[in-house]
Amino acid sequence: MDTLPDTEAEPGRRTRRFRISSVEVLCAILLIAILAQGRLQQLFDVPALRTGSTVFVAVCVQALPFLVLGVLISGAIAAFVPARVLEKVLPRRAGAAVGVAGLAGVALPGCECASVPVARRLMGQGVAPAAALTFLLAAPAVNPVVLVATAVAFPGKPEMVLARFAGSLATAVVMGWLWARWGKLEWITERALRRLPEVATGQRWRVFAETARTDLVEAGGFLVLGALISSALNVLVPARWFGVLGDQIVLGVLVMAVLAVVLALCSEADAFVAASLTALPLLPKLVFLVVGPAVDVKLFALQAGTFGRSFAVRFAPVTFVVAIACAVVAGVVVGVS
Repeated sequence: MDTLPDTEAEPGRRTRRFRISSVEVLCAILLIAILAQGRLQQLFDVPALRTGSTVFVAVCVQALPFLVLGVLISGAIAAFVPARVLEKVLPRRAGAAVGVAGLAGVALPGCECASVPVARRLMGQGVAPAAALTFLLAAPAVNPVVLVATAVAFPGKPEMVLARFAGSLATAVVMGWLWARWGKLEWITERALRRLPEVATGQRWRVFAETARTDLVEAGGFLVLGALISSALNVLVPARWFGVLGDQIVLGVLVMAVLAVVLALCSEADAFVAASLTALPLLPKLVFLVVGPAVDVKLFALQAGTFGRSFAVRFAPVTFVVAIACAVVAGVVVGVS
């Protein structure tokens, strides 16, 4: 009788021991690729695939350093910068606080995913929702990492960097002022306004590592997806289609705005994807860069989960329209064409 539990437990232990995980699958795929590399080279020796793979690798390699830097800064802010720091520097008047919160996005950068919990923490610390939402839109769009990445993606075109900064900052500030004028607290769920505990001193490095790791995994996945779509667009979509978008600038702006929402790229990497669409003029690309960090499908889901659906269904569509308008105005003023 004593041996039955051991006998029954042993197969269970063996099953758990030999369970196939993603690591084993990856090793198996790599082994097959190595053993069959000659056959695979013949199978995929197609000019279109070579072009697509070149675009994919180029986008990933160029964007990855900025992505890593961005998530490290985001993790540091979450762990070491208390929300009360921004609360102390914000004016009490909502209109002035919105402007300061927009400029604070330059000094306290973070990716889109990280800006949502930071905005929630600001509200929990008593910061006016208009200022917190302005920071939510500004931080991932006007920070130095994003601007440098844009300059690298568009060499010799400083007007793109200036126009992106102006359009994104204007989007954040205008949305903050609109919320201060017409926003209602009942649209935001009560849990989002509840005071959040500060990060304990002994847990700061753990929070830093976990936040950076989570942001890197999520943003890296979106980067790979964006690079795949970019390479597919370069290979599968005829160049004359992009020529049509270039000739019909209004259609090109709308298409790129919708594409920014659907792709949901990280702001540290989206400039390289936009730059890879060489057949498009600069103005639709600028709209893509301004709209993406302000509103996309993943941000809508995050905002709905954090602030409630009543907030998200009102905030996201207005942000979409304001971002397009601010991008176009900034592009025309700066001279992006």
